[in-house]
Amino acid sequence: MKLGFKGMTENDKQRDVMECDVLIAGAGPAGLSAAIRLMQLDSSLNVIVLEKGSEVGAHILSGCVLEIRALKELIPQWKEKGAPLDTPALSDRFSFLTERRSYTLPTPPQMHNTGNYIISLGRFVRWLGEQAQEAGVQIFPGFAAAEAIIEDGVVKGVLTGAFGVGKDGRKKDSYQPPMELRAKYTIFAEGCRGSLSQQLMTQFGLREGVDPQSYGIGIKELWEIQPEKSSPGAIVHTIGWPLSADTYGGSFIYHLANNQLAIGFVVGLDYKNPYLDPYMEFQRFKHHPSVKPLLEGAKRLSYGARALNEGGFQSIPKLAMPGAVLTGCAAGFLNVPKIKGTHTAMKSGMLAAEAVQKALAHGGGELLADYEASIEHSWIFTELHGVRNVRPAFRYGLYAGIAYAAFDTYVLRGKAPWTFKNHADHKALGKAEDYKPIAYAKPDGVISFDRMSSVFLSNTNHAEDQPSHLTLKSADVPTHLNFPLYAGPEQRYCPAGVYEFVEDGQGVKRLQINAQNCVHCKTCDIKDPTQNIVWVTPEGGGGPNYSEM
Repeated sequence: MKLGFKGMTENDKQRDVMECDVLIAGAGPAGLSAAIRLMQLDSSLNVIVLEKGSEVGAHILSGCVLEIRALKELIPQWKEKGAPLDTPALSDRFSFLTERRSYTLPTPPQMHNTGNYIISLGRFVRWLGEQAQEAGVQIFPGFAAAEAIIEDGVVKGVLTGAFGVGKDGRKKDSYQPPMELRAKYTIFAEGCRGSLSQQLMTQFGLREGVDPQSYGIGIKELWEIQPEKSSPGAIVHTIGWPLSADTYGGSFIYHLANNQLAIGFVVGLDYKNPYLDPYMEFQRFKHHPSVKPLLEGAKRLSYGARALNEGGFQSIPKLAMPGAVLTGCAAGFLNVPKIKGTHTAMKSGMLAAEAVQKALAHGGGELLADYEASIEHSWIFTELHGVRNVRPAFRYGLYAGIAYAAFDTYVLRGKAPWTFKNHADHKALGKAEDYKPIAYAKPDGVISFDRMSSVFLSNTNHAEDQPSHLTLKSADVPTHLNFPLYAGPEQRYCPAGVYEFVEDGQGVKRLQINAQNCVHCKTCDIKDPTQNIVWVTPEGGGGPNYSEM
């Protein structure tokens, strides 16, 4: 092993301290690409990757159609090495839905998928993990990066979360103290709305001068459909029904090999109607006449949900701070019109690795300015800059958004002399008195399902006797503000049934938090209108355990 144990500290004589050259928080596409690239550049480096899921890929969820540009740069022999890319994209269809009809529209050029692959991102990152380990990287699954170590204004590593702390805050017999991992440089690759990344952006002022990040909530199911309905390589995206014209969102339907179908729905979290329920919009969508026949006689295999960055170019923060950098979706590199972010995440991880290795080799300073410069001179910058106005245009409504997107794409070709602004999603939510409740049909248990049966399929698990990782700044806000003003939106925007308003014997409402249901999507942390909910890391290994998502 390449670890350097320093032993026990004065603050906690049970705490182990490990030292390494580079520490990476997050074993997703960005983090693992960074790890692999580091070892390609210098195989003598001590590189550690922390993963809060029970295994690599446990928390990974995406559509996912992979653009292989970054993969070819990172591992040119990916085919020979057995990368799990089994389903090449063969056809694209882009449709506008009304309640009963489907109309085929021209497929935007960014959504042409020739040369791409429909994949399970979970399988893909497990394969990346294997490549990293073969190169000498040490991966610690089940360990959450819970706190950044900052000394004299420099990030020196992270503390992992403790194990065996009860709900009352007391140490149980199974208690294991945090582990202190110290590194010369730390790469944060936590994914969308990473908890430490959010804190570091605030502490180091990384968001100064840039727009707020905006998000969507993506909900996905994996089905096994009847063989005669399977068309491996077929890709369908839709906009329109069931969402109203003032709400951004749409669906994806991807045909994989082995009669599998990935179907999902994305709702922009800048929606206004507090009665909107993204989970139920997805369930309603599956009953559309053009969709339901695909799922009849089929078997639902898995379920999951995850927030995704939609802010794009103008919401990317400063990427470097003393001793550390942000990569991947933690920084917000998703290309929304293309509906892809894995390739940009991988490339950002590679560029971070190159900047870190250069600094280590030449005794560079604590601030990795070379990393930010390399991003600006890369195809990531060019790609995101060219589509920067497409997603913000939809804030003016579906039809105005489509018209502007066409004008920007075909006439301006992404070279508009202006840049639209992004706004914080939680500020968009309207008051309940200004909207009518939405009547959702009861799930039929065949095509559509209730939340709890879906959470069951996500294999979500948290140790029951641990402090809730869904914390409230004020316990009074949900009942005194959110419920009377917004009709308690917590119970609708969460796709896992975590939040419930219940009444006691005297009819007094209180918010009940079922933290054990949490699939770590981060929607509550984003959409809560009063920003009263703060998502923190639970015990390592908790949360969903996605197999093929």
